[in-house]
Amino acid sequence: MNRLGRLWQIYRAVRRHGLMEFAGRRPTRSTPRGVRLRLAFEELGPVFVKLGQALSTRPDLLPADVALELTRLQDQVPPFPGEVARAEVERTLGRKVEDLFTGFDLVPLASASVAQVHTARLRVGEGVELDVIVKVLRPGMAAQIRRDVDLLHLLADLASRFVPESRRLRPREVVAEYEKVIFDELDLMREGANASQLRRNWQGSELIYHPLVFWDWTRPSVLVMERVHGIKIDELARLRALGVNFQVLAERGVEIFFKQVFRDNFFHADMHPGNILVDATDPQKPRYNAVDFGIVGSLTAMDQRYLAENFLAFFNRDYRRVAELHVQSGWVPAGTRVEEFESAMRTVCEPIFGRPIKDISFGFFLLRLFQVARRFQMEVQPQLVLLQKTLLQIEGLGRQLYPELDLWKTAKPIMEDWMRTRLGPGPALERLQRELPALIESLPDLAQRALHNLAQDGTRREVEALRAELREQQARSRRHWIGSTLVLCAALIYGLDGYRPWLWFNAPLLTWLLGATGLWLWRRPSKD
Repeated sequence: MNRLGRLWQIYRAVRRHGLMEFAGRRPTRSTPRGVRLRLAFEELGPVFVKLGQALSTRPDLLPADVALELTRLQDQVPPFPGEVARAEVERTLGRKVEDLFTGFDLVPLASASVAQVHTARLRVGEGVELDVIVKVLRPGMAAQIRRDVDLLHLLADLASRFVPESRRLRPREVVAEYEKVIFDELDLMREGANASQLRRNWQGSELIYHPLVFWDWTRPSVLVMERVHGIKIDELARLRALGVNFQVLAERGVEIFFKQVFRDNFFHADMHPGNILVDATDPQKPRYNAVDFGIVGSLTAMDQRYLAENFLAFFNRDYRRVAELHVQSGWVPAGTRVEEFESAMRTVCEPIFGRPIKDISFGFFLLRLFQVARRFQMEVQPQLVLLQKTLLQIEGLGRQLYPELDLWKTAKPIMEDWMRTRLGPGPALERLQRELPALIESLPDLAQRALHNLAQDGTRREVEALRAELREQQARSRRHWIGSTLVLCAALIYGLDGYRPWLWFNAPLLTWLLGATGLWLWRRPSKD
């Protein structure tokens, strides 16, 4: 009944704000359609506000007036009273605001769907004060979000049961993934931890800055961190007046995203303009200042590897490899004909290469991509939905900042460098070092199992088989030791190459021979 009641509320909001216009009906309201849509999202709560935020970054997919109005959902959601925020801070931290801060502004700096932000001054030492922001959760958020997520579960169940086509989209798994993400956002301690991790990953970078978290004043419903200043990234007129290099700004945004995903495997997954400030101190080398770290993402090692190879094959227009990777990873059914899938991907992707973003119709591209997915029964990967959403946000920002941006040209060198680093002798040696102790430690267990088996059945055949297995384990251990040593020597010679001129001529050949021999010994299969 609660779910049916919520459906009725949604229906009434649609009717009240005249949103049937978006379904092709004749307009019945004089208020601009973008304003009506924004008001409906605000009325329906945080889940719908999140949807509006995502849509606001795609002016290529929405009418310009609607996309522009929805940007107000990024940090201009109607606030709750400052006195309520003050009371929550005092209740959570157990002290009066005057004892905690030398100043606390009751008027919020920004107000979003889940929390709002107030500015304050924090005393961090004798005579030392810093500008900070105090983020406070909205009252009653958990109950509101639970109501809408339960409704999404109901709709996903109905779609899976009665709409066969939807099963390929895996709606239940997608909703479950979204549920985890949005409830994680309600824990501000988790957000503080996300900010700290991103700060460590990018410490000292000239590309992006992350604020410092003050843990002594942070709790699950209250977060205190350093206040960073800058110009909102969608205030293009201000940035243009300061002479900001938009090409550099857009390319740096792409570089940050791909390095977060593949170098760090920890990426900011809520990259709408309300969460990005620009430090224009040096207009030719603008730096990003990031805020709001409630939603982050990471990938499994397998998904990261497959995704990297897919990107690289895509950038190189190697559609055969793209098709093979989709089959190997299980993203399309095992019986899919690689040649047919390769041809379909070439048909969709080839028209967009070599063009700047402004000349690409992503609406048309996505439509064709969905048609291919449907034809080959390609399943949605719920664990990648967050990454896909973030990539669309990054592409949307790039379109606004620098329409001439070549997304592929900017990203390809980053992916090639990642693959070289991942597949080079250094990482291989690290994996050998990690696995070798476990292998050596397993030998006594193997011997113990052999003795136990002998006690159970002392037939000559089993005795010989166990002895042969022990001999093979000893031989494998020797091969691994020798292989590790050869790979280590290869790595050392590779490192000395730049410092010893007399090694220059033979070093590459010697490195490859030693490394290849070492890896062959390590991977050499056992004898039957």
